[in-house]
Amino acid sequence: MTNATFNRVDATLTPEAVKTVKDHITAIEQTLPFLVGLTGTERVALPKVNVNNKVFTEDAIQVAVNNATLLPAFVNVEGMKKDLALYHALDELVLLVQQLAEKLSNTQLLAGSEAYTSALAIYKIFGAASEAGVQGTKTLHEQLRQRFGGQGKSTAPLPEGTGTVPNT
Repeated sequence: MTNATFNRVDATLTPEAVKTVKDHITAIEQTLPFLVGLTGTERVALPKVNVNNKVFTEDAIQVAVNNATLLPAFVNVEGMKKDLALYHALDELVLLVQQLAEKLSNTQLLAGSEAYTSALAIYKIFGAASEAGVQGTKTLHEQLRQRFGGQGKSTAPLPEGTGTVPNT
């Protein structure tokens, strides 16, 4: 919870910093113009390289290079080598970007959680102040309470044996 003694994320992201980051992301995309997008179906359908079949792929390329005369003309061994080299080069970048994306996501989650937790505390404080009769706090508490409209316990009796609230 954000308060005077505990705040894990205490930062400001200026519009200039956001622009700089976006410019760098654009520069990365321009440096890698061959990047592609895949649909979920395509991602599922494509055979994927893992530890075992990466070694198999490397072995197949080596066999093809050493026995090129036995292959039909439509097999592009140079293309295979180029694809595997790209795979290896992107491997390092993917890990770095995934780590950065995880940190961005975690920081966003924590900042939002701290703000929301503090908002809940403010709601409770104004609720207590309203209950205590502090002038002007009832309206403020009601304003914040609107967020929770329709939530909470129902006053309608439950239908026998269903354990659910009837639609009314």
